[in-house]
Amino acid sequence: MKAYFSKLMTTGFEETIQIVTEILKEQGFGIITEIDVKETFKKKIDVNFRPYKILGACNPNFAFKALSKDDKVGIMLPCNVIVQQHENGEVEVMIVNPEISVKALKNPALEDFACEVSGVMRKVIARL
Repeated sequence: MKAYFSKLMTTGFEETIQIVTEILKEQGFGIITEIDVKETFKKKIDVNFRPYKILGACNPNFAFKALSKDDKVGIMLPCNVIVQQHENGEVEVMIVNPEISVKALKNPALEDFACEVSGVMRKVIARL
C-alpha cells in the first residue's frame, strides 16, 4: 500500500488547486493551511523553485473522531495535499494515505477510522 494517492492533471497549476479544493469541500474538508513552497524558498533562501503548494485539508468531524480515539493523532493532522508542477509542465496532485500515516501510532482503534478517511481521499482523487 502506498503512502499517498496521486493523479496527473490536464489543467494548469492554479486551476488544479481550485478544483482539488472544491472537491475536498464537497467531501467536508476545508483548507486550513496553505504553504507556497516556491514563494517561501524565494523569500527565505533566494532559490527559484517550481510551483509547489502544500494544502492542509481538515474535516472537523473526522478530526474530532480521531482525536477522541488518540490524542497523539494530531501529529498527523491536517491531511496534506500537494499540488506541484513538474519541470516538464505536468501538474500532479498527491494526497496522504491516512491508513499508512496512522500505523506509526500503533493504535488499533484508529485503523477503521483511517480506512474510512482513506476511502474519502480515494474518492477525491477519482473525481479529479
